[in-house]
Amino acid sequence: MDAESFKKEFLPYHRKLYCIAYRLLENAADAEDLVQEAYLKLWDKREGLAIISNPEAFSVTLVKNMCFDLLRSGKYTLSRQSVELAEVHNMSQADNFEVRDEAQQVRHIIAHLPVQQQKIVTLRDVKGCSYEEIEQVTGLNATNVRVLLSRARKKIREEFNKWSNYDSRGN
Repeated sequence: MDAESFKKEFLPYHRKLYCIAYRLLENAADAEDLVQEAYLKLWDKREGLAIISNPEAFSVTLVKNMCFDLLRSGKYTLSRQSVELAEVHNMSQADNFEVRDEAQQVRHIIAHLPVQQQKIVTLRDVKGCSYEEIEQVTGLNATNVRVLLSRARKKIREEFNKWSNYDSRGN
């Protein structure tokens, strides 16, 4: 496969591949680096790519697997990532502070969960990964993932309610 054919077949998916990597890694620079690395892998294997019937699906699978490998590795930790909250529009300043305090409290509670629960909550509830993707990253089966997620959510609810009730009594 020559350079022009490669560009026509694989470059149109750049935005989609970047979005997938960004969703999983939550870091723009890491996502861009990973997509570039994926393109290098594809280019190195360009002679065998002619038999690929769906270049988009092949590229998406490659990027997802590379993300999962990176997340599993000891080189990349969830602590490097920061959870960005969507901006809240049309709120008074006091309400905005309250929302930020609540979000900060939830992040604090998640940070104090057992490591496996932290990872699963982050992957599922923050990043929106499917159970299958979480299984790939953690190496756990679906039942274990669901149990740990349920326990983590219950603990977050309990701790947040304690904090919320304490906070409302203090005011």
